[in-house]
Amino acid sequence: MALRVQSLAELEVLCNHLYEGTDLVQRMQAEKVVLELIDSPGCLSQWQLLLEQGTTSYAQLLAATCLSILVSRASPLPVEQRIDIRNYILNYLASQPKLAPFVIQALVQVIAKITKLGWFEVLKDELIFRDIIADVKKFLQGTVDHSVIGVMILSELTQEMNLFDYSRPSAKHRKIATSFRVTFLKDILMLACSLLKELLAKPLPLQDQWQQSLAMQRLKLVLNCLNFDFIGNSADESADDLCTAQIPTNWRAIFLEPETLDLFFDLYHSLPPMLSQLALSCLVQFASTRRPLFSNSECAQYLGNLIKGMKHILENPQGLSDPGNYHEFCRCLAPLKTDYQLGELVMVKDYPQIIQLTANFTITSLQHWEFAPNTVHYLLTLWQRMVASVPFVKTAEPHLLDTYAPKIAKAYIASRLECVPVVIRDGLEDPLDDTATVFQQLEQLCIVSRCEYKKTCTFLVQLFDQNAQNYQKLLQSSSRNPLEITVQEGCLAWLVYFVGAFVGGLTYASTEKHDAMDGELSCRIFQLISLMDAQLPQSSNEKVELAVLWFLDQFHKTYVGDQLQPNSEVYARMSEVLGITDDNHVLETFMTKVVTNLKYWGRCKPVISRTLQFLNDLYVGYPLLKKIVKIEAVTFMLQNHTSKHFPFLSISDNSSLHDLRCWTVFSTLTRLLMVDLGEDEDEFENFMLPLRVSFESVAQLFNSIFVQEEAKRMLIGLARDLRGIAFALNTKTSYTMLFDWIYPTYISVLQRPIELWYREPVCTTPILKLMAELLQNRSQGFNFDASSPNGILLFRGASKMICTYGNQILSLGTSSKDRVYLLKLKGISICYSALKSALCGNYVSFGVFKLYGDNHFDSVLQAFVKMLLSVSHSDLLQYRKLSQSYHPLLECLTQDHMSFITSLEPRILTYILTSISEGLTAVDTIVSSSCCASLDYIVTYLFKHLAKEGKKTQRGREISQDGQRLLHFMQQNPEVLQQMMSILMNTIIFEDCRNEWSVSRPLLGLLLLNEKYFSELRATLITSQPDSKREVLDQCFRNLMEGVEQNLLVKNRDRFTQNMSVFRRDMAEALHNEGASDPGTLDMMS
Repeated sequence: MALRVQSLAELEVLCNHLYEGTDLVQRMQAEKVVLELIDSPGCLSQWQLLLEQGTTSYAQLLAATCLSILVSRASPLPVEQRIDIRNYILNYLASQPKLAPFVIQALVQVIAKITKLGWFEVLKDELIFRDIIADVKKFLQGTVDHSVIGVMILSELTQEMNLFDYSRPSAKHRKIATSFRVTFLKDILMLACSLLKELLAKPLPLQDQWQQSLAMQRLKLVLNCLNFDFIGNSADESADDLCTAQIPTNWRAIFLEPETLDLFFDLYHSLPPMLSQLALSCLVQFASTRRPLFSNSECAQYLGNLIKGMKHILENPQGLSDPGNYHEFCRCLAPLKTDYQLGELVMVKDYPQIIQLTANFTITSLQHWEFAPNTVHYLLTLWQRMVASVPFVKTAEPHLLDTYAPKIAKAYIASRLECVPVVIRDGLEDPLDDTATVFQQLEQLCIVSRCEYKKTCTFLVQLFDQNAQNYQKLLQSSSRNPLEITVQEGCLAWLVYFVGAFVGGLTYASTEKHDAMDGELSCRIFQLISLMDAQLPQSSNEKVELAVLWFLDQFHKTYVGDQLQPNSEVYARMSEVLGITDDNHVLETFMTKVVTNLKYWGRCKPVISRTLQFLNDLYVGYPLLKKIVKIEAVTFMLQNHTSKHFPFLSISDNSSLHDLRCWTVFSTLTRLLMVDLGEDEDEFENFMLPLRVSFESVAQLFNSIFVQEEAKRMLIGLARDLRGIAFALNTKTSYTMLFDWIYPTYISVLQRPIELWYREPVCTTPILKLMAELLQNRSQGFNFDASSPNGILLFRGASKMICTYGNQILSLGTSSKDRVYLLKLKGISICYSALKSALCGNYVSFGVFKLYGDNHFDSVLQAFVKMLLSVSHSDLLQYRKLSQSYHPLLECLTQDHMSFITSLEPRILTYILTSISEGLTAVDTIVSSSCCASLDYIVTYLFKHLAKEGKKTQRGREISQDGQRLLHFMQQNPEVLQQMMSILMNTIIFEDCRNEWSVSRPLLGLLLLNEKYFSELRATLITSQPDSKREVLDQCFRNLMEGVEQNLLVKNRDRFTQNMSVFRRDMAEALHNEGASDPGTLDMMS
């Protein structure tokens, strides 16, 4: 379809469907048409027509978006064409300054992309794309509208230069970003600051929308400059945002000028909230500036100016009533201790007033817990880091933290208790539901509380006693008020969390007095546990239970284990009050609590999950396991793990198939069983008895007209239980017991669901995962006896299941993109993992199958191929679990079963080699390393075949037929190996290679097989560089092959790997030195 003048109206309808339509089908159809338009010949003139004649802003937005796609493609447009596009957009913006803001933004992005991608391109001996700065200055000298556009171009360009594109070489990005930083970024920052000074120098008519926009864009420009990735971190956006700003050394003078900081503090006080928070965001970066940028005297001067401005804000806090300003100011406070020592802070002028103002501000913030709750983290971070630094302060000046830290801790505790009645009565979101934030803040609080620990503990004890007494009175009252009880239980939940945080916050500086106070606090929690459990099942509170489990986990990590001193003060107090004298008694309490929860909380998934996690965490170290297994409650669990005693193990009619019990339950129980199991088959049979009963019930259901939902629930539960058991059995004797128990009767029972319910992954996935677990030979745990056929029998059962699933799942046809992983790819990935485990398990001799005419091995390999061909290459890379199962399986096949690989049809072999080629550049190191290994095995096989060609006997000719087929394929398709060699050379020279050893192994074989092509690549790279660099690069390539012989022996490979490591370092130095062409513009793959 081509865009014609008369189709302009039709295209604008498509724009409305894309940007305003609610019909998904119409939107998808519109996207399809637009993609066809982008690929059509002459599309540039068509988008120009749409920009000029389109009647809606959405038409202009579509034109800008499509231009952005065109200029961002891996195969770039000609230089002249990109220059024309850039100049056209600049002229268009100059003539149309009042376009919709989102259209201007889209067009500016096109300019930024063109500039970045062409940063090193030369036309007529000029770096043609770097004159953008001169063009921008013309905009800045125009009207307010033009000035806004000019600042937007600079801002977007700065952001684009900082933006890492994972689809392009990282070396190219760093080269461009570094060049931009060195040549232009400082000047852009100075220009932006001068523009902001002009803003302050005259009255601000901020009622004007364009004036507001101008001020906003100038502030954003400064912020983008300060947020630049100066050292090439490419930091994860999900990481902690309190990072040090790695400001370049040659920017020091700008930062040391008092006028610079004063400018942004003045802007904060002068601008309305929407803009003033941007000024504070800039100040956050100034506060985060790296400490080594300054000398000691300069640091004192800079820190003094910074704190003076913050003091002024604290003394005049009116602007902080805006949530945005408040949030940014808290972010501004936090880095003070991140980048500066406490000893430097206490030397600042007016430090006592500053610390008092900051403490009062923090306490006020905590008291108003409902105002910007996500900001508390920054305030606690400041106090946490200051308190943690107290032992290292060497100055004589008082730090005053012993005065204010206890107040902060008390304010936080009191504020959480005060929020409980409001949350419950008004139906607000409960902060306790956000456990990640709660745990993070508790970790900070426990450090703050360690300063004057006794004061905080005394306060907490008083609050706990008061609330516990009120709770008991409410329970004993004849007119029990449910609302008041719920409020009191909410307060108790917070108090238990606080005690857990304090107990778990043991540090090297803790003393016996601290242990005694921990004992005082812990006594109260153990008493509360007894009180709460006595009310079950009539009365319970989920939040209190979750808090108790967290406390038990913290107590276990701190005070239970071999590293604990037997005379710890924590047990002295607990012995007096509770009779708990050592960690053995504590373990009994733990296990009693676990059994109680599993009995009475069966329908509460969070409590059961946390209980099972706590139980699993207890089993760290064999000595602790020996203690636990002797506890009466544990014996009861091992002998009575049925739904009769533990209702959460039951499968009721209203249970969702997705919510059935987790496999970790039986994994944990089996680990306990293994401690004293030995070779006692009777004990194992007794342990497995509930599962045997369930299997018999399922078998009877299959032999009659049965209710499918009931059978599904039972089988899913059984599969998960058995998977947990198989995971824990890691010795030959115990695994043999399990195999004899499950084979052959129950294997056939597990086969039926694959045949019946292959359309329902919720049913098939647990069974396939069970089979994958059975095939895992962890630590060579189940090497069967020499006379045992168990290994072959196990593989035959797995082969049948994989083949059945593969044939059935392929009969479903094509699935929608959003469901393809769930319905098909997830099951395929599990099958691949299972097959890989079987092939690498060393418990089956696969040659036996062909020798005796058994087709199970051939069938499962054919199933592997069929499933593979149903998956696109893009899906192989897109879905991580699929990639991580397919590529290790392929590595195993190329290592031990090359006869199978060489027997494949050319189209299948092409598919597999293409998947290896694409996987070589995968971000996931597991995938790329497996691809390198697979390629190495293939290349080695081919090299050895060629080496034998000249000296083969008649018997050798028969054996080499497989190799001949592979050789013939490679001769017909020489570009396959050449492309992969180019990719590996590209990775070594230009990329951040994280698996250098893995890359070196196949690369040697590729070089020896393609010496002529390697010489061409080498010549191309060298001739692209200036004359002064060519000799150095030529020497690098000569050194790469120095001492390397024409063979693939281990010694020769190791020599090449060493050479390659030196080669990579020398090439990096040569290509990054001044005067070399941009390595990012070169590509060994082109």
